Amino acid sequence: MAESVNEDLESLPRGGFRCRLCHVTVANKPSLDDHLRGKKHQRLESLRSVRQAQELRSVFVSGFHKGTPASELSDYFQAYGEVINVVMDKDKGVYAIVELQDREVLEKVLAQTQHTLGGQKLRVKPREKKDFKYTPPRKQGSAKREQLSPEKLEQELCQADDVDAQMSLLVQLFEFSEGERRLRDLLVTLFQEVFLEFFPGSAILPFGSSVNGFDVSGCDLDLFLDLEKTKKFQASAKSPTETPVRGQAKDGASPEPDACSEDSILSDIDLASATVPEVLELVATVLRKCVPGVHHVQVVPNARRPVVKFCHKESGLRGDISIDNKLALRNTRFLQLCTETDERVRPLVYVVRHWAKQQALAGNPFGGGPLLNNYALTLLVLFFLQTRSPPVLPTVARLKELSEDGEQTVVDGWDCSFPKDSTQLESGSNKENLCTLLAEFFHVFGDYDFPGHVISLREGQLLPLPSVLKSEVGSKLKPGPFNLQDPFELSHNVAANVNEKTALRFRRCCQVAAKYCRSLQYQRKSSKGKIWGLVRLFQPGTADAEVLAAAGLVINFPLALAALPAQSRELLCRAGDFHQQWFRKVCAGIAFVLRDVLKCSCSEEQEELEEEQPAVAECKQGGQETEVRAEQPSAGRKRSLDEEEAAGSSSPSPKRPRTDTLLPEGHSMTWNCAVWHKVWLGRRRVRRQLRGPQPDPQHTAGSLELEAKVSEAISQQAGEARPADPLFQFAVHARAGASASGEQDGRLSLHFEPAPEQAAAFQEFFHFLQGFLPRAVEQQLASEA
Repeated sequence: MAESVNEDLESLPRGGFRCRLCHVTVANKPSLDDHLRGKKHQRLESLRSVRQAQELRSVFVSGFHKGTPASELSDYFQAYGEVINVVMDKDKGVYAIVELQDREVLEKVLAQTQHTLGGQKLRVKPREKKDFKYTPPRKQGSAKREQLSPEKLEQELCQADDVDAQMSLLVQLFEFSEGERRLRDLLVTLFQEVFLEFFPGSAILPFGSSVNGFDVSGCDLDLFLDLEKTKKFQASAKSPTETPVRGQAKDGASPEPDACSEDSILSDIDLASATVPEVLELVATVLRKCVPGVHHVQVVPNARRPVVKFCHKESGLRGDISIDNKLALRNTRFLQLCTETDERVRPLVYVVRHWAKQQALAGNPFGGGPLLNNYALTLLVLFFLQTRSPPVLPTVARLKELSEDGEQTVVDGWDCSFPKDSTQLESGSNKENLCTLLAEFFHVFGDYDFPGHVISLREGQLLPLPSVLKSEVGSKLKPGPFNLQDPFELSHNVAANVNEKTALRFRRCCQVAAKYCRSLQYQRKSSKGKIWGLVRLFQPGTADAEVLAAAGLVINFPLALAALPAQSRELLCRAGDFHQQWFRKVCAGIAFVLRDVLKCSCSEEQEELEEEQPAVAECKQGGQETEVRAEQPSAGRKRSLDEEEAAGSSSPSPKRPRTDTLLPEGHSMTWNCAVWHKVWLGRRRVRRQLRGPQPDPQHTAGSLELEAKVSEAISQQAGEARPADPLFQFAVHARAGASASGEQDGRLSLHFEPAPEQAAAFQEFFHFLQGFLPRAVEQQLASEA
C-alpha cells in the first residue's frame, strides 16, 4: 500500500504535491496528509484495488459469432468454475471480458489449449493489465469548451493577422454557442412555468454572465426569483374584503391557486414575514420535486447573498437562484449598457479575464478564496476605460445625469439610475485600438496604490481611502489590500476577499505584462511561426520568474486599515499627514515584533531625521532604559546588545501607549539586527507546551504575548542566555511606497540585507518572517488602545 501511495504522489517544482490518482494538487505536506486520509482518495484506492483484483481473475475472449449473448459465454465458462460477470464489447460485439471467481478457475481456463463455442474456435488469453485511471466528472458546458484545449487556442490565435484580430477571435471562441444559449433560454422558460404554479405572479429573471454580455461557455446560470407580486397576491388572498373566489382570477386573468387553501405551497408560510433561508428552503423543495432534470439541489443560507444551488442533469449546467438580489439585475443591465456603448469593451474584458486566470490571479472554480472574481476584473477594465483621455466610457455619475425622469431607479436605497438605451449616450472620440488599450491597461495598473485608494466607477477616479472612510457611506466599506467600489452599492468592496499576496502579485504581473507589451513579439505577427501577441501573454506562470527575481529579500506591508481598532482608524483617517502617520505606526510594529517578540537585537539608524538625534541619545541613557522600553515598544531609539540582555524575557504589556513621538518624519528607516537563537524552529511544539491542556483564553494561539514566551522558551532551551557571537546579522530598510508621480502612498516595503557571508544562513529565517512578520505586525496594530 505504501508503495502505491508513493507512486501516486508527485512533487511539484514550485512546492506542493500532486496526487496522480485523484488529479488533486495541494500546497504543502499537512494538506497532502489530509487528502490521503480523505474520503475521495480512500474511495479511489479501494476502487483501484477492486479493479486490479478483477484483472487478475479475468480473461479476454474473442472469435465468437457476432451477436452472441453474454449468457451463452457465461454458460460455456461455467464448466470451469463460477463466472462472476461477462462484459461485452458494446460497439462491435466481437470480444468480451469474462470475470471468473478466482485465480484457480482462471488457471483451469487457460490450461485448456482449445475452446470452441457454436462451431467457432475461441481465442482466450489473460486480460491485459492497464493502469487505473480516474476520470473526473465531466465539467459543465458545451462540447465547444471541452474541445478548446490550450493547444487549440494557441493554434487559433497564432493564425490571426494582428493583436486586435486575436482579441476579437478570443471572444468568438469563449462565448456561448447558439445551442448553449438556446438551452439556457429553455431552462429559464421551464423554471418560469413551474414557479408560476406555486408562486403566483412570480418572475424568474436571469442575471450575471449569462446575459450581461460577457458570457463564457459553461458559466453558471444565475437566476433571481422576484416574489414581490406573489407577496401582494398572498396579502390580498388573506384580506376578508379582497379574497378572490377560488379558481377565479381578477381582471379576467388565468385562474390562480388560493394562497390560503390547504393544497397551496403558500398556506404554511407568510412571504412578507418569512426569513430568506425559510423561503429558500421552499424554493429548494419545488426544485427537487417539480422541476424535471434538476438534481443536486442545495440551500446555501450563510453566503453574502443566500442562494439555492442546482444542477441540470442532462447538460451538466450548474446554477443558483436568489430571492434578495435586485441590485444584481441593475449591475447586469449596467454591464450590458457598457458593451453596447463601445465594441472594444467585450474583447478587452475577455482578454484580461483569461490573462488573470492563466496567471492564477483569478478563476477559483469553487468561488470565494483570495483571488479576484470575474465581476471585479470586469469593473477594473470599465474603470480603466473611464479614465482614458479622452474617455471610452462615461462615469456612473454621468450616466445618472443623462437618465430621464422615467429611468430614475433606486434599489435597496442605492441610486441605480442610468439610460435604458445606449443611443442616449454621447459618442466618444477615443480611437485607440485594442492592442494599445491592453498594453496601457497593464501599464496603468502596474503602479496603482490599491490599498491606499478606492477605485470608484461612480466618479471615474481614484479616491483617497481616508476621505472615503470619513464619509457616511464609505465608513461601512471594508478596506483591504484591493479596494474596488461597487458602482451602485457604494458600501461594498467588490475585491474585499483579495489578500495581500494576490494584490501584490496582480501589480507585479501587470508590470511584467506591460514590459512584454512593449516588445515586437507582442505587437507583430511572427514570420517564423513562433508564438506572438496574446499567446505569449497567456502562458501560465510566465511572470513568476521575473516577479521572484524582482522581489528579492523584500516583505511588503500594504495599507491594512481594517487591522486597526475603529477609534484608531478614525483618528488616522482624519490626520493631515495620513500616510506619514501610517508609516510610523507600521514601523513601530515592525520594531516591536523583531525586538520584543522574536528577541532580536535591534539598533536603529534613522534616515532624514538629523534634528531628532539628541532625543534618541536621551533614550539610550541607562537610568531610563526600563521605563522607556516599557512605554515605547517602537523603533524610536538605539539599544546596545547589553541592554537587550538586561531586558531579559519581559513579555509585551497588554496595553501600550502611543509610540509616535520618537519615530522618524522621513520616508525610510533602517535597523541593524542580530539573531542569537533559532527562534523560528519548533514554535508550534513549544506553543502547545506553553498553552497546556487547558489554555488561557487570553493566550490564544498566535497572540503576541504567547509568541514572545515561545521565543524566550526556545532561547532558554539552547542552554545559554547569549552566545558569544550571533547566528547572523542583517540590516532592515523600511521604505514608504510612492506612485509614478512621486507621491507617497500607503505601501511600505521591508528590504532585508544580510551580511554577505551569512546570506545562506539567513534564507531560512527570512522564509519564516515572510509569513510571521506581517501577521504579527497586524496583531500589534490591532492591540493598540
